[in-house]
Amino acid sequence: MSRMTAREIDEAAAHWVSRRDGDSWNTELEAELADWIAADPRHDGALLRAEAAWEMLRPQAPASTEPPVFGRPLHARMGRRQFVGATGALAAASAAGGIALLLPRTVYRTEVGEMRRIPLPDGSTVAINTASTIDVAFTKSLRRLTIRTGEAWFQVAHDSRRPFLVEAGRVRARAVGTAFSVRMRDDGSDVLVTEGVVRVWVEGADGQATDLQAGEQAFIANNAAVSRGVAEAQAIDRALAWRDGKIDLVGLPLADAVAEFNRYNKRKIHLADAGLAHEQFDGVFRTDDPLGFARAVEVSLKVPLDTSNPDRIDIGARRPEPDLP
Repeated sequence: MSRMTAREIDEAAAHWVSRRDGDSWNTELEAELADWIAADPRHDGALLRAEAAWEMLRPQAPASTEPPVFGRPLHARMGRRQFVGATGALAAASAAGGIALLLPRTVYRTEVGEMRRIPLPDGSTVAINTASTIDVAFTKSLRRLTIRTGEAWFQVAHDSRRPFLVEAGRVRARAVGTAFSVRMRDDGSDVLVTEGVVRVWVEGADGQATDLQAGEQAFIANNAAVSRGVAEAQAIDRALAWRDGKIDLVGLPLADAVAEFNRYNKRKIHLADAGLAHEQFDGVFRTDDPLGFARAVEVSLKVPLDTSNPDRIDIGARRPEPDLP
């Protein structure tokens, strides 16, 4: 059997993405797709390019009210022939290095409590955390991603000709092929490296750039000060648990745990008793379950809980007694 051309592979990948978005997708087709990916080392990259092109083409869907799950997105419907033609062209352009000529700067946003996993045109992947805004702009010489707000984790496809640059305020993080997360804060950014090496610095202070190795984390302040340390494997898993829709707490002060839950939920938790702020609390919870967390605190610390307000949960405050007639 003759070897398929790159163009034919890109078209086949576009067909697979189109079929997977249809209502008839099932476990048998999933197995066929797995066989197709395994048949040629080029197929996996082609599928990622097709998924990225579809993400670029589809309208932005409203935030889901379901618990966050990273998996196949629910796309708006598009005619199969229209989709395959457009996606095949974009994927082929991406493989040729010309994707920037066809795709403008793209902005991805998540609402409070929403997380998204986005395949990028170069084969990289970005996981975007709650209430975040990310700009993506690729050229032939640079892959630039700008975090406007929030946090993201990047699995970077190796490409020595096009560095992968993340900007978060004044903080810069550059990689070639690696995996790392960046969380933007008011006074700087947290960077956590899970694979490879990432160079970090602050705009205007390039001479103070420093390299972070896999298993290292650092806070890079806007004034160029760097506080770095080693992150054990379990600490890394806890820091990135949000990718699975979870918050993993180990010895975290209750005030910090509450702040984490409030990042993901419109119904806010309030510590009515300031004396509880430094209490230590452990546990793994769903990001969208502040009430479950509050009830666990109630039982563990034996404190009162008031859930009578639909917009707020008060920990450490007794529910008001009803007025007697």
